[in-house]
Amino acid sequence: MHGTPHLVGDVMTRRVVAVGHATTFKDIVKAMGQWKVSALPVLREGNRVVGVVSEADLLRKQELRDGEPGRYVSLERAADLAKAGAVTAEELMTAPAVTVHAEATLAQAARTMAQARVKRLPVVDRKGTLLGIVSRSDLLKVYLRDDEDIAEEIRREIVARLFPAPLDPVRVEVREGVVRLTGRVRDTGLVPVTARLVRGVDGVVDVDCALMGPPRVPDLEVDFPDDEVSRWPWRAGSVG
Repeated sequence: MHGTPHLVGDVMTRRVVAVGHATTFKDIVKAMGQWKVSALPVLREGNRVVGVVSEADLLRKQELRDGEPGRYVSLERAADLAKAGAVTAEELMTAPAVTVHAEATLAQAARTMAQARVKRLPVVDRKGTLLGIVSRSDLLKVYLRDDEDIAEEIRREIVARLFPAPLDPVRVEVREGVVRLTGRVRDTGLVPVTARLVRGVDGVVDVDCALMGPPRVPDLEVDFPDDEVSRWPWRAGSVG
């Protein structure tokens, strides 16, 4: 996908384990253990995602099983108490589910994960139908991109467009995802823009932007001979 951001649909896992809204507590635990996952999307008719049930949701039952909580605790943790007595996915799940669209960029998915404090997101279409799952490890796949592939995109999509006629050729070198830009350009005002755009290229780990402007022309200095200088009227002893 040269020249365009990698999208969630490019890296998501399409084989998804999910449960129906009526799936029982014990069957949810079995599914998590069998597939070695810590959370499962909960579906209704048409594979529409209505929530997510996680290990944390299930642990409410174990956490609150020892005795009756006091009145204050009951009012403070009413939702937890409800989950402690739940027996189906619909009763246990966290809803609405935090999801992401397949057309979202990896950066958008990463921000959503960070804000929701989750490790994976169900990927849905515009109708909410489950398409896949994207995890933190999926988002990191972009950093496995080949260095020369990154360099070629930067040359074609950024350098060639911003600097069609540089003073010196703009050289793009990439090692282990770290980009170094060197050369002389006519408009130094575009250098910060270039660094920002390069940093946004998929697979870039860091940017060393060493682009420079035109060579500086030394200030001209007039060097008068001594006999010429002596004729200036301001010189000490001059009579005009």
